[in-house]
Amino acid sequence: MKGWVKAVSWEALLNTRGTTWRQLPEQDRQGINASRAIALMLAHPTLIKRPVLEVGATVTIGFNASTYEALFPQA
Repeated sequence: MKGWVKAVSWEALLNTRGTTWRQLPEQDRQGINASRAIALMLAHPTLIKRPVLEVGATVTIGFNASTYEALFPQA
């Protein structure tokens, strides 16, 4: 998790649009920082935006056709 956060930032990785986020107590959603975001994502894996793809040193979040085509060029 820390590697993903370092590669793409916790703000990009944390899904704040889903029902899991909305169902968290207000105190858990206030004053969020990297360490709290990591703890929340570990406790509630559905808070992680998906898909997370690691290809070598590259980490991408979410599906983007052009990004996937660049990462996996067809032979």
